[in-house]
Amino acid sequence: MSLKAGIVGLPNVGKSTIFNAITKNNILAANYPFATIEPNVGVVEVPDERLIFLNELYSPKSLVPTTFEFNDIAGLVKGASQGEGLGNKFLSHIREVDAIVEVVRCFDDKNIIHVEDSIDPIRDITTIELELILSDLEIVDNRLNKIGKKATMSKDKEIKKEAEILYKLKDALENDKSIRKIELTEDELKIIKPYNLLTLKPIIYMANVSETDLVDKSNEYVKQVEEYASREDSKVIVVCAKVEADLSDLDENDRKELLQELGLEESGLDKLIKASYSLLGLKTYFTAGADEVRAWTFKDGMKAPACAGIIHTDFERGFIKAEVMSYEDLKSLGSEKAVKEAGKMRLEGKDYLMQDGDICYFRFNV
Repeated sequence: MSLKAGIVGLPNVGKSTIFNAITKNNILAANYPFATIEPNVGVVEVPDERLIFLNELYSPKSLVPTTFEFNDIAGLVKGASQGEGLGNKFLSHIREVDAIVEVVRCFDDKNIIHVEDSIDPIRDITTIELELILSDLEIVDNRLNKIGKKATMSKDKEIKKEAEILYKLKDALENDKSIRKIELTEDELKIIKPYNLLTLKPIIYMANVSETDLVDKSNEYVKQVEEYASREDSKVIVVCAKVEADLSDLDENDRKELLQELGLEESGLDKLIKASYSLLGLKTYFTAGADEVRAWTFKDGMKAPACAGIIHTDFERGFIKAEVMSYEDLKSLGSEKAVKEAGKMRLEGKDYLMQDGDICYFRFNV
């Protein structure tokens, strides 16, 4: 399960510079709209200190961390949902991601143009939000045009239920309300999942500030974004595109040294990964042995068979038991043998809810 996020924003807010920095890809980052046309894709390894210990303990032939895929999607403008700029072509790319990372310009710089000729982060957020709403409304309307009349005449309960939900969504969207802001049941969410609606996706706002504001944390633009995000339970990450670019060119030791000089505990990428995992309810379990030590991403609340299925569908289909020990027990006791002798190695069945840091060996038979 690889996490996929789409980086969006208005033109010239720093999206491509940030994307270049966090993925270490050298893509076009120009000072004019639509420098990015096709989505650029970059995959980064998710840093996890637990892998360092497991690698030292098992000395495996291979070490495989989890990954985070970023899509840098071209700058949206007002009217994108109706084809302005490069329009719906971009919006279709966003439908492929798990979460949206919206870069918001929170710095003043006369040398970098803004499509609206002024800096106003809430206006920019609202502009993009409206385009996503209009794009979703088009999808909902198209589906209702296909099943609306049929739902009123048919005895098919499933079609009737789908139409009922679609009218609920239509009402919200026509009132400029994102779908993530309305209450939906688990059954309703399952029904609308295939639509990949944009305004249902969780959003992290990435406030791009100057190097000075990254340190003193008094940026008024950022405060506006944080206040806006708090009303919809979204997260805000404060970054400086220039600092991220500088960090990306350094080795690990120099990177840590620069962060310390700036008074920062972690990079923008590290903050983004943590925020994304928290927002999406993601956790990590491990498989470990002489051949391979590997991290696997799973959703909180998943049971052992489903987590086994992340490795291979046969593991889930033929699941018998899971041998489980916690990372903390292994680290404190020092070896698998010591974990077993302490009675900390467990056999878990099909109803076991996987926990972050579990180290597992799955028994299965197909």
